[in-house]
Amino acid sequence: MAKPILFPLLFITTTVFLGFFISSAESRPPFACDPRNGLTRSLKFCRANLPIHVRARDLIGRLTLAEKIRLLVNNAAAVPRLGIQGYEWWSEALHGVSNVGPGTKFGGAFPGATSFPQVITTAASFNESLWEQIGRVVSDEARAMYNGGMAGLTYWSPNVNIFRDPRWGRGQETPGEDPVLAGKYAANYVRGLQSPTGIRLKVAACCKHYTAYDLDNWNGVDRYHFNARVSKQDLADTYDVPFKSCVVEGKVASVMCSYNQVNGKPTCADPDLLKGTIRGQWGLSGYIVSDCDSVGVMYDTQHFTATPEESAAAAIKAGLDLDCGPFLAIHTDLAVRRGLLAEADVDLALANTITIQMRIGMFDGEPSAQPYGNLGPRDVCTPAHQQLALEAARQGIVLLKNSGSLPLSTARHRTVAVIGPNSDVTVTMIGNYAGVACGYTSPLQGISRYARTIHQAGCSNVACDTNNLFGAAEVAAHEADATVLVMGLDQSIEAEFRDRVGLLLPGRQQELVSRVARASRGPTVLVLMSGGPIDVSFAKNDPRVSAIIWAGYPGQAGGTAIADVLFGTTNPGGKLPMTWYPQDYVAKVPMTNMGMRPSRGYPGRTYRFYKGPAVFPFGHGLSYTSFKHSLALAPTDLSVLLDTNLFATKNYSTLSSNAIRVKHAKCDSLSSLFHIDVENTGNMDGTHTLLVFSTPPTGQKWSPNKQLISFHRVHVVAGSKQRIKINIHACKHLSIVDEFGIQRIPMGSHSLHIGDLKHSISLQANLEGIKV
Repeated sequence: MAKPILFPLLFITTTVFLGFFISSAESRPPFACDPRNGLTRSLKFCRANLPIHVRARDLIGRLTLAEKIRLLVNNAAAVPRLGIQGYEWWSEALHGVSNVGPGTKFGGAFPGATSFPQVITTAASFNESLWEQIGRVVSDEARAMYNGGMAGLTYWSPNVNIFRDPRWGRGQETPGEDPVLAGKYAANYVRGLQSPTGIRLKVAACCKHYTAYDLDNWNGVDRYHFNARVSKQDLADTYDVPFKSCVVEGKVASVMCSYNQVNGKPTCADPDLLKGTIRGQWGLSGYIVSDCDSVGVMYDTQHFTATPEESAAAAIKAGLDLDCGPFLAIHTDLAVRRGLLAEADVDLALANTITIQMRIGMFDGEPSAQPYGNLGPRDVCTPAHQQLALEAARQGIVLLKNSGSLPLSTARHRTVAVIGPNSDVTVTMIGNYAGVACGYTSPLQGISRYARTIHQAGCSNVACDTNNLFGAAEVAAHEADATVLVMGLDQSIEAEFRDRVGLLLPGRQQELVSRVARASRGPTVLVLMSGGPIDVSFAKNDPRVSAIIWAGYPGQAGGTAIADVLFGTTNPGGKLPMTWYPQDYVAKVPMTNMGMRPSRGYPGRTYRFYKGPAVFPFGHGLSYTSFKHSLALAPTDLSVLLDTNLFATKNYSTLSSNAIRVKHAKCDSLSSLFHIDVENTGNMDGTHTLLVFSTPPTGQKWSPNKQLISFHRVHVVAGSKQRIKINIHACKHLSIVDEFGIQRIPMGSHSLHIGDLKHSISLQANLEGIKV
């Protein structure tokens, strides 16, 4: 991954960008169908008024086999005789337009783009509308950069893999450990990115990495060699859930298959996963792309086939449409000539990629004449976009501990010691798969807007392998009215291809925190920057550490957001999107064990199945005010209607183990409306995230401890209440997946956890009015 370039300015106003403004019509010629080219403008595939499938079929029919093969890879070759330019498919927009990947670059009129918080931080907001709004802003900036010749229109984002293991270096890129949360994030961010108008898309998004991919390099096992052994149950109720949501609800344009094997087959050559599930069951209307060089890995590293052309054929026939890497361009011709692959198979792959290119307007001639053609440099890093980045950071910050010292007071805490290796960082705040930010506000700069600061790094970097700077840090803490320690991780500790060894703070960071807390004259606040969880039990249990805040990687405006929370301008409302385990957890759990459920000597994974102690649990997050919940409307029973045809065919298996197959229930009628009142009983306005969990009836083998079924973020003025209306749907929310991967609805009493309330709802099977 390319390292982001540090842009030196703290803040860039829109007027700076206006000074660089150039016309998009002058900077980027059309990809194809140039109206000024008399040889191509009348070709059938250039006629934008025709149905896209007609245009795509016409274009494919004009290509030679050699031309077709050169279009199967990310750096697709030009076809000059048809007026088609070369195209780089690989661009990234995980949390802002990124220069990771060759499709996008910064410079000239586009020195930077808005860098939002890393995904794990934004997920902590539990705010669906925010995720979609960020997607819309990112795609506006992407279109502007495309018009200026600096970016593509196909973005291989978001990453929606489940954050299964706390050591995973790429967990920071994901929405967390819960499949429902990850699925809702995926659908909303994709909707924002793609901003569909009919079948037309602003840009094309891609959900990655399908599937069961969450190990990069651990204990001698890397992602290129890893065979993930996954049960049908775990695949159906955990690993595949966000991808299904991405395709079915988000209508994503693309899915990326992963490096690893699943149950002995490379994901990019498994027809059951690609053609069968993604395209068949879920109905993907778009293309499937490989992770970069994963088709080559399949042959060179995994030795899946005897010859390279067999690997090329296996991938395309399984449903792969595009190769990130050169492998298909090199080996597909011989695969066709040897009869391993038909040219019709290549045509089908091209139909899927070309259709998406047409949906984003790449065959419609002059970009400036198209929707979004007026976007340019003035639409990147706008004040509104930068304000949204700040608001996203504020919403994602989680208050983990508060003994009453927060918020700080500008009257009482006039001098603040700001200490730690992450106290004055910039690039660290934007995490990985980031671009060049519009500008940065570091934590030190943010706090300096509220109080006089005394700054000491304490450690020269997050590795913190010496204590020679500790003395100066202790002196600073003793002189100040309050102390803020900004500690944690960065990309040198957790990153792509860099999984963590343990969960403790690196090096001597813990020692620094404890020594500074002892020396501090006023309250000591620990602020953590990280993507993954950290075992900070020592600080949680130390009364001298009066508060703990997790900021994730909070983006370009992270320092402002942190300071706003510290001083109470923002009342924190974020909730943890992943469990924070104690250090001894990882000794019991190899990263290579993909099982979610506990077994003998194996404690299970995520809050849904793990029953051991947690430093901080999934969904934990405090506020400066207090909230009370009450149920205004709460049904106590629900009749589950069955299809009468089941019994006409004597198919009684649906009631096996007193759990009805979802596909045998009349799901359209199986919802109950709940009204929950949320009252702010404190003296400060605040935003509350209501999490709703369900627990199935006792005796259901392999069922989760509890599972998130709904979440709602609501702003409540002090002393007032807000009513939230929630539809609990039996098929979606009260079902579980059995050991065969079949989704069932258990009959009996389900327990709902609504904030701090518990409520039971009883389900009973009903065959057209006859209870069974």
